[in-house]
Amino acid sequence: MAEIIVVTSGKGGVGKTTTSASLACGLARHGKKVAVIDFDVGLRNLDLIMGCERRVVYDFVNVIQGEATLRQALIKDKRFDNLHVLAASQTRDKEALTKEGVQKVLDDLAADGFEYIVCDSPAGIEKGAFLAMYFADQAVVVVNPEVSSVRDSDRILGLLASKTRRAENGERVKEHLLLTRYSPQRVGDGEMLSIEDVEEVLGLKSVGVIPESGDVLNASNKGEPVILDLESNAGQAYDDAVARLMGETRPMRFTQLEKKGFFSKIFGG
Repeated sequence: MAEIIVVTSGKGGVGKTTTSASLACGLARHGKKVAVIDFDVGLRNLDLIMGCERRVVYDFVNVIQGEATLRQALIKDKRFDNLHVLAASQTRDKEALTKEGVQKVLDDLAADGFEYIVCDSPAGIEKGAFLAMYFADQAVVVVNPEVSSVRDSDRILGLLASKTRRAENGERVKEHLLLTRYSPQRVGDGEMLSIEDVEEVLGLKSVGVIPESGDVLNASNKGEPVILDLESNAGQAYDDAVARLMGETRPMRFTQLEKKGFFSKIFGG
C-alpha cells in the first residue's frame, strides 16, 4: 500500500511546494519509490522547483479526463530513477479535478508499486486543497511562525479531522507540524513566535524546523530542491524532517541562537 502524504497549509507563500519537492527527493534518496503530484491547477510551480518544467507534455487533468495515460504524464526525475513528478495544468479550471478521478490516479500509482505519494496542496480550503487532503494518510502542515499563518493552519487541522476519507471511517490523518523560515534571532527579539508557542496553539509536535535562509530561494531558482544542498542549513533541516517522517529519531538543529565565542565578541562576526 502506498502512503499518501499531503503537504498543506491555510496560508499561501509559506513554503508548501518547496517542502513537497524536498520531501519527495528525501524519500527517494532513502530508496523509496515516490510520486509527487501538483494539485494547484492553474498556478503550477512544482515542476519549476523540481527542474522539469520543459519536460511537461501531459498533466494531472489530462490523466483525470482520459486525454493521456498516467504513464505518459509522469515525468521521471533526472536525479533519482525512483522519483516521478505529475504536474498540474496551467490552463484548466480547478473544477477539472474530481474526487473519482483523483482516487483513480492514486490507486493506479499504488498498483504500480509507488511507496509514497506526496500531494502538493494549494493554499486555503478550495476544491484543489480539499481533494489533496481527502485521501491522505499523513499530513505535513507547513506553518510560518507568525500569528496569521498559525490561525489559518488551525482551520486546516479542523478539516483534516472532519473532511477526509479517514475521518469518514472514524480514523485520524497522522498530522505533523513543519515550521519554515524560522529565525532564533527574531524569536529572541520578540518578533516571531517560538516553536513551543506554535506547537501549543496547534497541538502538534514539529517534524522539522527549517531555518530562514537564502539558500531556499537560490535552490528553487535553479530547479534543485534545497534538500539536495546538504551544505546548507535548510537542506540539512529538511533531511532531518524526512528521517523523522520515516521513524528515525534526530535532534532538532538550527533552533537556538549560536553563542558567540570570545574572539567573535571582540572582533565581530
